[in-house]
Amino acid sequence: MLRPFLIAVQFLTRLPVTRGDWREEEVGRSIVWYPAVGLLLGAVLSVLGWALQSAVPAVAAAVLLAVWVFGTGALHLDGLADSADAWLGGHGDRERTLAIMKDAHRGAAAIVVVAVVLIAKFAALETAIQSGAWAVLVTAPLAGRALVPVLFLTTPYVRTGGLGGALALHLPRRGAVVSAGAAVAAVLALSPERGLAILLTAAAVFALLRWLMMVRIHGTTGDTAGALIEIAEAAVLLAAVA
Repeated sequence: MLRPFLIAVQFLTRLPVTRGDWREEEVGRSIVWYPAVGLLLGAVLSVLGWALQSAVPAVAAAVLLAVWVFGTGALHLDGLADSADAWLGGHGDRERTLAIMKDAHRGAAAIVVVAVVLIAKFAALETAIQSGAWAVLVTAPLAGRALVPVLFLTTPYVRTGGLGGALALHLPRRGAVVSAGAAVAAVLALSPERGLAILLTAAAVFALLRWLMMVRIHGTTGDTAGALIEIAEAAVLLAAVA
């Protein structure tokens, strides 16, 4: 049980977890721990936000956003950037879209979309700090990562090999359902007043982005999963502080 959790921490954060000789089955089981990693990240952000509450809100928000980005190695932002470029440059063609996603170069769409998401997060973080909504800082990373097991549970993975392939092949279906259910309960417990709005927002983002994935590439990839996390986090933050 511990090894899949450590794999999830290693992949989703920059915490110093010693790399082990992970089996592919363990990599697949790690996906059920993604919400727990989101909860861990959110707890760090919440404590840091509370510690910075006497600072200028904009400065505190900037620090939190920097910790959020660099604490995850900008992994999901990279997926968001690749997906944005692919959707714009793919011109509706599935194979072209998938090919652009693998291209390391960045286009205008990637820069604009990443900037918009970061600005949205910054504005929401500033508002959360001003209002002392520390639970929101926990629930946003939790909700964003809780969507990934659901995505892989309900959506075909369209590439072969790699981490995403292992996740799709060895995904414990019952564990994914339990993981998602536990995440829902945690959101409602942590934020009783905003919990329903957070869950509805996350569900709406999931439904829209999954529909776009199915229409364009007939499934998901690691990049689109990263894009889902980033967009869901921003949307949840905005909905919670609105």
